[in-house]
Amino acid sequence: MPRHVAFILDGNRRWAKRAGLTTSQGHEAGAKRLIDIAELCFELGVHTVSAFAFSTENWGRDKIEIDNLMSLIQHYRNKSNIKFFHRSEVRVSVIGNKTKIPESLLKEIHEIEEATKGYKNKHLIMAVDYSGKFDIMHACKSLVKKSEKGLIREEDVDEALIERELLTNCSDFPSPDLMIRTSGEQRISNFFLWQLAYTELFFSPVFWPDFDKDKLLEALASYQSRERRFGCRV
Repeated sequence: MPRHVAFILDGNRRWAKRAGLTTSQGHEAGAKRLIDIAELCFELGVHTVSAFAFSTENWGRDKIEIDNLMSLIQHYRNKSNIKFFHRSEVRVSVIGNKTKIPESLLKEIHEIEEATKGYKNKHLIMAVDYSGKFDIMHACKSLVKKSEKGLIREEDVDEALIERELLTNCSDFPSPDLMIRTSGEQRISNFFLWQLAYTELFFSPVFWPDFDKDKLLEALASYQSRERRFGCRV
């Protein structure tokens, strides 16, 4: 069983259009699906579930849709979800740039992170205003600052040190074993550029709101059938 499964939640808008629903209804269905799939992953023994909920590039969408997406992030703080996080002892972390996120939402993000930070065995990571390029750039700037202060030397810089500066350093398993993208698109779209170096990729043709238990089991079975060599001969 993979320890960390990452998801690119793609297809909410197309799912809504096909069903004759509004874009906001599509995103709402997608938000609910994430909680359902995360719960299934944890029941199956996955430790960390990460979701590309809102990319830095998504700020280029129209204001109404951005507002809808921001309000849906608040969906994860509704009473039923809060009860699920505490009942199942799920730690919640939100990673990303966050410079454009409204202060009221940042406050709610901080509250849920603080309320769940003591949980150890299940971890839900939400990537909001996230960009893989930003993540690496942020790590580089942090290392430069530490070098200027004399805290590190050139010979200290290795992969492990860089990984400690990435935003996924909140996780015990920062590099996903499996990444699943829905809607038939076959690219990683600036998500976890460093962390996905040796991740197994699975692309599902279904839109995210239709990604159910059977589709998850299909992805996990595909992962388990693969031989992971990490560039070495076995």
